[in-house]
Amino acid sequence: MSIDRRLFLKSAIATGLALGFPAVATAQRDKVYRTALIGSGWWGTNILREAAASGRCKIVALVDVDRRQLDKCAAEVAKWVSDQPKLYEDYREMLEKEKPAIAIVATPDHWHPLAMIDAVKAGAHVYVEKPISHTIIEGRAMVKAAREAHRVVQAGTHRRVSPHNVSGRKFLQEGKAGKIGMVRCFVLYGGDGPEQPRKNVEPPKGLNWDLWCGPAPLRPFNGGMHPKGFRSYLDYGNGTLGDWGVHWLDQVLWIMERQWPKTVYSTGGRPIKGKPILTDAEQTTDAPDHQVATYEFDDLTVTWEHRQFAGNPAEKTESVGCFFYGTKGTFHMGWQKGWTFYPLGRGGQEIHEEPKLNQPDDQNIKELWSDFLSAIETGRRPISDIEEIHRSTNLSLLGMLSYKLGRSVRWDGEKEVCVGDSQANALLRREYRKPWVYPT
Repeated sequence: MSIDRRLFLKSAIATGLALGFPAVATAQRDKVYRTALIGSGWWGTNILREAAASGRCKIVALVDVDRRQLDKCAAEVAKWVSDQPKLYEDYREMLEKEKPAIAIVATPDHWHPLAMIDAVKAGAHVYVEKPISHTIIEGRAMVKAAREAHRVVQAGTHRRVSPHNVSGRKFLQEGKAGKIGMVRCFVLYGGDGPEQPRKNVEPPKGLNWDLWCGPAPLRPFNGGMHPKGFRSYLDYGNGTLGDWGVHWLDQVLWIMERQWPKTVYSTGGRPIKGKPILTDAEQTTDAPDHQVATYEFDDLTVTWEHRQFAGNPAEKTESVGCFFYGTKGTFHMGWQKGWTFYPLGRGGQEIHEEPKLNQPDDQNIKELWSDFLSAIETGRRPISDIEEIHRSTNLSLLGMLSYKLGRSVRWDGEKEVCVGDSQANALLRREYRKPWVYPT
């Protein structure tokens, strides 16, 4: 374990993270933060709800390129608080005029880097959704910007604070499942068969489609990408691995106290959904309908598996989570069903813990927001610090990089380059659409 990691854990424990999260510093309990939401869709609204519920945030601005999303979010805010946030289409104008102390970045993935970097440069602490970036070098630039601005940046990997995830981590780290030699992470859902293309149409009134695409390629609008579904289009997201994969691969790094793998190999495709289509008239998604990735660490093998067909009826656990395979048995870390340990040998008693999730979304954003405020007020790193979730995001992005190459890559996590592989290193970034400038 690195010295920095030990100091982080010591700080986290000292502030009470392992026991249910700290009350904020007494001298600052009455401080209220000017808070803005960048990306006012359903998920951003979920996060903002917890910010409002904390009693510590004055909601001063909502930002979205879609006026319908703005109006819907503003109507929700009016149900919670008396704040009257100003509405903006462009977050840059909002940052200049409102100067928020906290910015929530809940845009589609391809907008996370620029919005987060601009926000910390404008003086805001940031809560940014996962995956933090669309490409690896963007993530590195985000960490650099956060450190140079001396701002707290919390990523939305709320499973680090879910009570059953915290207790499950303790169970595994105390060796109760024995030595862990392999972890399998998975999300397995059913599907409908071949994908039918959607017709390209004019963007709806009130949606600035050019600004929605921003630094990414300008695709025709078809209703499949917005307001949901963008992660299945690889110009804007990284498929299921870039969505769910960040949560579960982050659990592995967090629990097993690893930073990066040595090699990555991924394969998959679209045998059920069919070949991607993109014409002037119509288009389909282009993310794989199934994918398997293997990550080799010094003394640990980690696999990722997702499938958008067949579901998972053969296994009696949830269709999501991680199996930790140890010398004393198998531990399943789940979501809505908590965790379960299945011991080896006859007569062993299964051990189970139910989850403690918040409504209306069965998540623990409330606890992650509390930790975010505490980190701002005590000067420590948050539990889902931008640098740690940059590494977790990298696992997903490396899996997609290998998938696109069709072969394995060797990874130097210290330098964040693919070893001796110019073709792979070219995929660590991408060209931005003008006039947007790729961050450094």
